[in-house]
Amino acid sequence: MKLIRLLLFPIVPIYYAITWLRNKFFDLGIFKSKTYSFPVICVGNLSAGGTGKTPMVECLIRLLYQDYTLATLSRGYGRKTKGFLLANEESSANTLGDEPFQFYNKFKNKISVAVDENRQNGILNLRNLKKQPNLIILDDAFQHRKVKAKLNILLTTYSDLYYKGFVLPTGNLREPKQGAKRAQIIVVTKCPENLTLNRKQILEGKLKLKKGQQLFFSTIGYATSVIGNQKTIALDLLEDFTLVTGIANAKPLIEFLKNKGLNFNHMEYSDHHDFSKKEIETISRNKLVVTTEKDYVRLVSEKKLVNKLYYLSISIRIDRENDFNEQVKDKV
Repeated sequence: MKLIRLLLFPIVPIYYAITWLRNKFFDLGIFKSKTYSFPVICVGNLSAGGTGKTPMVECLIRLLYQDYTLATLSRGYGRKTKGFLLANEESSANTLGDEPFQFYNKFKNKISVAVDENRQNGILNLRNLKKQPNLIILDDAFQHRKVKAKLNILLTTYSDLYYKGFVLPTGNLREPKQGAKRAQIIVVTKCPENLTLNRKQILEGKLKLKKGQQLFFSTIGYATSVIGNQKTIALDLLEDFTLVTGIANAKPLIEFLKNKGLNFNHMEYSDHHDFSKKEIETISRNKLVVTTEKDYVRLVSEKKLVNKLYYLSISIRIDRENDFNEQVKDKV
């Protein structure tokens, strides 16, 4: 894969020029962005996947749902439907996509969850609901500039900070790193637990924040037990198991489990992987299967897995959490 990316380097200047021009046209008003009279929060990244958008959206939901009639709007990556769809009891990972379905499972009595490739159309449909939301969180929409959010939260991982990257296809950046200037809040995610103040200050200098931008750092918090269809098992009590992942970056999870001294073999698949019947059969031969929450919502409906499948939930821990919460509330 690395060799292929290097061979594609001649395409990088072309991709860079196209995405730079697109952004410039939006900045100049040649391409139009729609603004709204109610707050819209956009959570996104410059790089392709794996920055922790899902736990950040969940963090914002917990922060805001009691004060607003709240909705999330996602593209619904990997779903087998098209157009606008509002989550309901008949929904599944196939109809919504894994991440929106995860939001629905967790917060269905507190918020509305919808998907639409066209974010303007999705917002219009949400606002036409009888229970009209007065705050909408856009999941993975930093490049969807036809909607001008009131608050842009940009995520970048500690191990792959955007200032060091190339644009696609050789690098992981979806657009030039100058796009970070559109964000009001930047969060460096998946930081080590022992990140020092000096190191944070060095990174702040390298990210070259513009005036008014706020920088925060976050770490991953893992649950102390895995959750299944009928019971939970404490991590310390887990015996040999199989770890199944279909996410962009499984390294932090693998390191966490190894540091816990757990014995497991790892079956790794691509992000948003659509598991085939043959793969389900192979996975089901294992006595105990642990996966991510995102993968769990796609796999738990399989009868062969339902009684042996467990997930380990995660959350984000933000440094200066009170400051972060105040910044978000002030801006919306």
